Parts: sequence; structure tokens; C-alpha cells
Amino acid sequence: MENSGQVFDVIVIGAGVMGSSTAYHTTKRGLTTLLLEQFDFLHYRGSSHGESRTIRATYPEDYYSSMALESSRLWQEAEAEAGYRVYFKTKQFDMGPSDNKSLLAVISSCRKNSIPVRVLNQDEVFEEFSGIFELPEDWIGVVTEFGGVIKPTKAVSMFQALALRRGAVLKDNSEVIDIAKDRETGEIVVLTGGHGEYRCRKCIITAGAWTRKLIEKVRGLLLPIQPLETTVHYWKINEGNEGKFTIENGFPSFASYGDPYIYGTPSLEFPGLIKIPMHAGRPCDPEDRTWAAPTAQVELLQDWIKGRFGDLVDTKKPVMTQSCMYSMTPDEDYVIDFLGGEFGEDAVVCGGFSGHGFKMGPVVGRIAAELVESGRAAGVELRHFRIGRFEGNCKGNVKDFDDQVKKSPTGKPVTSVLIP
Repeated sequence: MENSGQVFDVIVIGAGVMGSSTAYHTTKRGLTTLLLEQFDFLHYRGSSHGESRTIRATYPEDYYSSMALESSRLWQEAEAEAGYRVYFKTKQFDMGPSDNKSLLAVISSCRKNSIPVRVLNQDEVFEEFSGIFELPEDWIGVVTEFGGVIKPTKAVSMFQALALRRGAVLKDNSEVIDIAKDRETGEIVVLTGGHGEYRCRKCIITAGAWTRKLIEKVRGLLLPIQPLETTVHYWKINEGNEGKFTIENGFPSFASYGDPYIYGTPSLEFPGLIKIPMHAGRPCDPEDRTWAAPTAQVELLQDWIKGRFGDLVDTKKPVMTQSCMYSMTPDEDYVIDFLGGEFGEDAVVCGGFSGHGFKMGPVVGRIAAELVESGRAAGVELRHFRIGRFEGNCKGNVKDFDDQVKKSPTGKPVTSVLIP
């Protein structure tokens, strides 16, 4: 069997953005690395595919803003090494009712993190974006310069190519069916269905929507990570208005706070179309999906688009939809921690990115690589992401504002299914 005699410094399980970035960062540190993916590389069954993700530093939780800023820098470093772009900068525009707790927390977080922020009223927003956005009278707009679009499939491919260039071994169609500790050697044994057995000194699990299942099997620990099936929608810009929605003409990445939470990106990947989805999903098993957009979700989006963009965008129906996965925790915070148990600090789990993790791929990869290399990660407070926060407190971190992803397309709360 190929590589059967090699003991890798690190095996990374899952080759989405988190795993691929992690493999890039471990190889940068000189660690021999094996990256395993259960499906084909660059598949569309998880959370790291498609043509666009937003990047922003506007978070109600102030501990994410600094991570987003570092991630922005690391995206650019990887681009420079690869020699091509996956990250396209523009402004970030957040909007919502002037009394929305989450949006007010965003403003406070920006100021705490010294991120220049402008708070605009209805008339100022109209002027800022040349009349494209129409806000209700009691809404405000929040503008920062740290926004943009990332091309996800191209970005994942970039990290894999850079890791391969630095000596990583990459294997797809290699589903991990078990992980165990060899008590005699102290090595970790990773058993796959496709290629047999591999050994390593350290292991990093970045299995996306399959994380809960894998961790439960190998450690008997049920992490409160609930997969959600979500749908991305693209809408046709009415003829003659296409240029207004481009980065070149100052159109931002954006988010609309409240119920529902809606977000979008400039027209980039598909000229004449604009991506405007809802930050919501249907609880599911990752192997049991509908691959369809709920009618109620489309109707809510139609009303929102009409209210914000008037007749600039055709709201009759989305012209394109794509299915994607979220991996939700009850508090919508990540899980980045040592696996513990018999694995102690020799295995790290990174998961539960709750629909807002893709932009953080480079910084999560850096953190995971440092954790397996030295047991510590510089410049980030990991207490918010510890597994132990759910012990005796099934809701996790306590927050003073509403969750962003709090309802399924049917209107039923998803928080009730997040807690095992």
C-alpha cells in the first residue's frame, strides 16, 4: 500500500477550506502532512464549494473581528504565493433596524477593535450608494472598508496546490471510518475505507457537516453540531442596471440584520446576476438532503429585494439556486479544541463554523497547525471555542443579542435540534 510505512507528522481529515488551509500551514512549518478527503476533491456535497463567499470584519462578537482581519492578510499572502487572486475587496455594508441589538453590537465591536466605521441614516445610505439601497425610515446603515468576495472552490484548490507544492500527500475518495491511539507506539492510527491504514503523530479533524458523526464514533463524545441544508439564490439584475452592482462601481458585500437575516455579494461570478440568499437552513443529516429551495424562503427574499432594490432586480424568481451545508453550534461559535480523551492534545477538532466560517479558513488553518506543533496558538483567545463550554450548559456562550441563524425556512426554531 502506498505510504504504508510512513508515519506522518500530521494527518488532516477533511479537505474543505479548513482542512486544505490547515495542510498548507502544517507544511509551511515543515511537518509531513497527509490530507484525506472522503469524496472527490472540490466536491459540492459540503460547505466549501461554489463561486462566492463574503469576507467581513463586522461581527457582534468582538473576538471574531481580529480573526477576520488576520484572515484577510493571510488570504493575500497565500494569493501572492500562488500567483493568482481568489479574494476581491470591496466595502462591507450592514443594515437593519436602528434598535437591533446585533447591529448595535457590530458597531460597538468595530470601535473596540479600532475598525473605522460609519453609521448612516436613510438619506446618507441613499447618497453613499447612489440610490441603489432603499432603507426604511427607522433603519441605519453601517459601512466599513473591510468587505469583499472570496471564490471558494478556487480558494480551496489554491490551498491544496500550495500544500502539494510543499510536499503534502493528498488523497481523495478516502473516507475515514475510525481513528485510534496505538498504546505501544503512541501513534494515531487512521483507518480509511478506500486506502487502508495510515499513521501519524498528530491528527486534525476538519470534517465539516460530518464532524459530529466522526467524533461520536472515535471518542463517544456527542458534540452539539447540527448540519443544516441551506440554499444560495442568484437573481437577475434588470437590463441597464448591471453595472450598478459591481465592485468596480463601489457595490459592497452586505448583510441585513433582523428576522430574516439576509446577505449578498456584488455581481462578480455571473455577470448580470446578484447573489442574495437567506441565512437559514433545514436541519438534516448530511446524507439526507432535499437539494431544493423552500417556497417560504423564496417569498421572504422576494419581499426583501423589492424593499431594498425596488425595480433594479427582477424578483419573479431566482434564476439559479445552489445547495450548501452549515454546521451549527447552539451559540453559533466555532469548535476549535483538543479532542481529549485517549487522544489528549495529539488530536485537534475544528468544526461547527455555523455558516460564517469560510472567510476564516486561513486563520483557522494557522491556529490548528500551531496547536499540533506546539500545543498553543498565538494571538487568539480560544476559550470561546472550547468543547468544555457545553458541559453543564447546552447553549454554550451567553450573548446579549439574538442568534443570526435562528429559524428554518418553515419558521420552526432550529435551536431545539442543536442540543443532543
